Amino acid sequence: MPASTRHHRALAVFVHCLGILAAVPALPAVAPEAAAAPRPPAAARPTAVPPPPDTTPAPATTPGPAATPRPSATTPGVRTTAPAWATQPPVAVVARVAAEPTPPSAPPAVAPPSRGPASAPPQPVTVAVAPESSPAPRYRIQVRNVGNAPVDTTVRQELPPGSSPTAISGGGRSTRAGGSTTEVTWRLRLPAHSTTTLGTALAATAPGQPLTAPACAFTSDGARPYDCATATWKAAAAPAAEVTEAPPWRRYPVLLAGLAVLLLVSAALVWVWRRRRGRRVTAAALATSGGPDAGRGTIYPRPAAPSPARRRRTPPVWLVVGAAVVVLAAVVGTAGWTATRQVSEIDTQKQPTSGAWMGTGVTGPVGVPLRESAFEFTVYRMSCGAPGTAGKSAGGGAAPANGRRCQATVGVRNVTGDHQPWHSQLQRAYLPGGRWVSTDESATRAANLGRDVFADPMAAGTRMVLPLVFTTDGRDQPQQLELRSGVFSAGVRVHMP
Repeated sequence: MPASTRHHRALAVFVHCLGILAAVPALPAVAPEAAAAPRPPAAARPTAVPPPPDTTPAPATTPGPAATPRPSATTPGVRTTAPAWATQPPVAVVARVAAEPTPPSAPPAVAPPSRGPASAPPQPVTVAVAPESSPAPRYRIQVRNVGNAPVDTTVRQELPPGSSPTAISGGGRSTRAGGSTTEVTWRLRLPAHSTTTLGTALAATAPGQPLTAPACAFTSDGARPYDCATATWKAAAAPAAEVTEAPPWRRYPVLLAGLAVLLLVSAALVWVWRRRRGRRVTAAALATSGGPDAGRGTIYPRPAAPSPARRRRTPPVWLVVGAAVVVLAAVVGTAGWTATRQVSEIDTQKQPTSGAWMGTGVTGPVGVPLRESAFEFTVYRMSCGAPGTAGKSAGGGAAPANGRRCQATVGVRNVTGDHQPWHSQLQRAYLPGGRWVSTDESATRAANLGRDVFADPMAAGTRMVLPLVFTTDGRDQPQQLELRSGVFSAGVRVHMP
């Protein structure tokens, strides 16, 4: 075989071997004993063995045509001897088959289905809040029953810190929710397919300050939210005063630059004047130093008189130092003014974030929608029980002796185009001193009627309003909630009143 084709044939044999090895796992697995033994005919199977001729056959429970032996096609009328395994009792044959190892099955051709995105179940009650155009803060709340049956509901509106209601419609009453916040509560029975309008008016705390007042509709016991909404009242915008720019001669950079140019021009003029004056003095001295014979010539050359060395004229020291001081002062002044302007534009209330985070951290109060990289979070209210009322969690973990549970009503909206997962351990409540606790999964599942809200990802564009429960040690209430969609998401922070 030529050397040019020998390696081609060897390569072809190697490729064929690889193809055979790759096709072997796809073949159906067969037991070694079953592949070596021939398949017995239907008449010789254990379930169809006929009784001996000298034995009286017992009555069969399920007679059928399969129990009648079929004569052989080659030797009709001649009785053939059955193999040894056919004479064994059926129980022994079954035991032997059961003792043989079962080969592993081939992997499924179709991948197992993944978890589908979760969507919020439709609620029978919806809420809408809108501010009114009035000098004082006023809100209009519409509660709608979209179901086919009457619903008993409790509507709560969280008022801004430091504000107090001046008018409440629909028989509502205001109560102290703890701390400096007040809430207005209505107990309603909504007929099927009906809409009820409620209203509140607040005393203006600070003129021109926007006020946010969220409202939620709960079940009759006030434990589980149906729906929530929020609105921000803003005072009528006053005509903005016209701001005129300062004239150029009153701007610091222009003044400094003009002063520097003036000083440089003055220094240049002084230097030119002194140079010209020195030239005139030198010319006058040369004209008067010739003597009486200076005008007459001679036949003998005069000896060359050494001319005095002329020193190069340089600007005076005071002029150079003054110009340097002026230029340095102009540079320092311009740099200081620029740095001061940039520092004044820095937002000190903005949360610093690192380049490793996705998005920018956002901070806001209760009732204001805050958006991060994947979710838009809105905390509508936070209520905490008395110390020592936490009890024992459903998962078996014991709560602190003086612990209590704080339940936050949170709205979550997926603002991306794909389903997004989120995790309970990333939702935290911060206590004074930097301490924090994560979501109590068992208590949160119980508050959501046994539904694990973190088990499935949220579908794209969906919104859920759900309670999140945090178990604290009972000494202090949470001062801040941190909510985020992923580990590397910057998240949002909500200040508790």
